[in-house]
Amino acid sequence: MSKSRDFLGPYRLARLIRVGSTAEVWEAIDETSSDNKRYALKVLRASCASDKNELALLKHEFNVGKSLASPRIIKVLEHQTDKGRPFLVLELFSELNMKQALRKGPDSLAFMLDKIIEQAAEGLYYMHTKNWIHRDIKPDNYLVARDGETKLIDFTIAEPKRTGISKLFYKAKTVQGTRSYMSPEQIRGKLCDERSDIYSFGCVLFELVAGKPPFTGQTPNDLLSKHLTASIPSPVVYNDNVTTEFANLTKRMMAKKPDDRPDSVWEFLKEFRATQVWKKRPRVPEESVFDDMGGMKSAEDMIKRPDGNYDIEDKSKKEKS
Repeated sequence: MSKSRDFLGPYRLARLIRVGSTAEVWEAIDETSSDNKRYALKVLRASCASDKNELALLKHEFNVGKSLASPRIIKVLEHQTDKGRPFLVLELFSELNMKQALRKGPDSLAFMLDKIIEQAAEGLYYMHTKNWIHRDIKPDNYLVARDGETKLIDFTIAEPKRTGISKLFYKAKTVQGTRSYMSPEQIRGKLCDERSDIYSFGCVLFELVAGKPPFTGQTPNDLLSKHLTASIPSPVVYNDNVTTEFANLTKRMMAKKPDDRPDSVWEFLKEFRATQVWKKRPRVPEESVFDDMGGMKSAEDMIKRPDGNYDIEDKSKKEKS
């Protein structure tokens, strides 16, 4: 940005952290604060700034986020527009998400995985207690700090939990989600509840220990078909240090039928806290994945996706459909 565009409202854009298909994430400094407090700004890209659908999605994310107050969930503070650019003001936290960390392999987080999984689950459980279903649980949507602190982000396609008549007459307008992590009922456009997020979270846990998603496909439709009909894989096949108890727990979370999964994230947490992830405790790696963050290198580097992780795109060209 040129100097004349270095500010959005009172926030000076200090560093570009990440670029997505519709938004940029900046580290920004509040020049009006006495201590120059830093925030993260999620700014719609210029090409999307007038798109009614993108504007509605950003406002929806703000409305969901402002209703959530947990140390396990990123704080969403403000929704503003300046110079024709709508943006959210967020708590500044680690810029590394699980997906980025896993590019170095599962060993990058293995030594503190117990803490990461527990905090990731606590954030999701809290969201469910506020009657929101996230619907896009994936490694990209969990930020992880050097000490293992973990926060849930991105509420763009979250929906309120349906009850009563609204539950009986629910029909999805469009199928939304990320293909590598979508539950069978989400793929079919049916009603999603806590157990749909549990399925997606099970896919995340599989990837955290195996280093790859549970299902991949030659085509996007092939990938979706595997969620619907393929046998549920065990992470032990890819990592023999995973305990049978933890592997069986992840498989139950990824059951095809919601009734065969844990009823709630709280039920998962109770079982997980009594379960060992590893047969042998992993060592801290000599080179930390957090040492390689280094901020933004290039837009292309930040938005590329590993093979097999197909994202549904809608007319707005987001990773949703």
